[in-house]
Amino acid sequence: MNETTDGATLIFTWVTDPKVILVFCIVFATLLLSYSLRMILARLQRKVEQTRTVWDDALFHSVRRPLLWLIWVLGIAWAAEVIASQTDTGLAEIIGPVRYVAVVSLIAMFLTKFIREVESGFISQGSDITTVNALGKLLRISVLITAALSVLQTLGVSVSGILAFGGVGGIAVGFAAKDLLANFFGGLMIYLDRPFAVGDWIRSPDREIEGTVVDIGWRLTEIRTFDQRPLYVPNSVFATIALENPSRMRNRRIYETIGVRYSDAGKVQAIVNDVRTMLENHPDIAGDRTLIVNLNAFASSSIDFFVYTFTKTTDWVEFHGIKERVLLEIVNIIESHGAEFAFPTSTIHIVPEPE
Repeated sequence: MNETTDGATLIFTWVTDPKVILVFCIVFATLLLSYSLRMILARLQRKVEQTRTVWDDALFHSVRRPLLWLIWVLGIAWAAEVIASQTDTGLAEIIGPVRYVAVVSLIAMFLTKFIREVESGFISQGSDITTVNALGKLLRISVLITAALSVLQTLGVSVSGILAFGGVGGIAVGFAAKDLLANFFGGLMIYLDRPFAVGDWIRSPDREIEGTVVDIGWRLTEIRTFDQRPLYVPNSVFATIALENPSRMRNRRIYETIGVRYSDAGKVQAIVNDVRTMLENHPDIAGDRTLIVNLNAFASSSIDFFVYTFTKTTDWVEFHGIKERVLLEIVNIIESHGAEFAFPTSTIHIVPEPE
């Protein structure tokens, strides 16, 4: 009976301890504040979704989780300080650094998430993907490096020593990783010069490189070839090769040589004039570009004239459809004049033997 009474007394004494009551109040207040904040954020989300700006959406989606975690970090740290003040376990000495590391990590998490959301928002609005990705990567790397140095300084690590070691060791690392650095600076030049962007069709006459750019990284550029194979090209390669970007062409060119028979020589002038007139009035031919239809050469078995013109479209599939229609129109013009296309022929003269 005495043991039961002593146990009840001990429990009552522990429950009525002001420190225990304070810890309970801190935990309860943290839970209540977290729940209230969830309700406020849920209402705020409906208003944010009604706007069309990038910044408020990015701020809301990036701050929501770190803010909720921050409340619990501060609440638990406060409660731990209250408990540590009653014990001699050395817990009070590590609460401050742990709390600082947690807060810095949450801030870094918020900033990196915010940068990523803003990056996605600008890309969805039609901004240049290459530039936006480059700025986003640089900002995220800056945030992570700053957070890491701040945490190391809090943990007692000499940041100045790390920076000094980095300056001395950077020379050795530079020699050991020269290819990696060359690819890094090659990627930086791509971001600055912008010879191509994600989605562009590029081609190199110097190398067997042709396809659509999928991703531009700091070390590699991923290209999807036309047979759907992934091609990974080190960025340093682009500094040493000639590169074409057909995606940025303004027009596509039709350049064909057509030959008619020598027996139709009297009809060539009328054929050339009609072909020129047809191209000048064609709705898919660019009138502000060079248009040439002229007699070109007397070949071995044909009289040749050439067609040099540009289409308004740059789409590959649409261009071939236009080219097909133009060539068929030329066929009709030649046939309407009663002429025929030439083909390689040979004439053999047989000399009769003398009697």
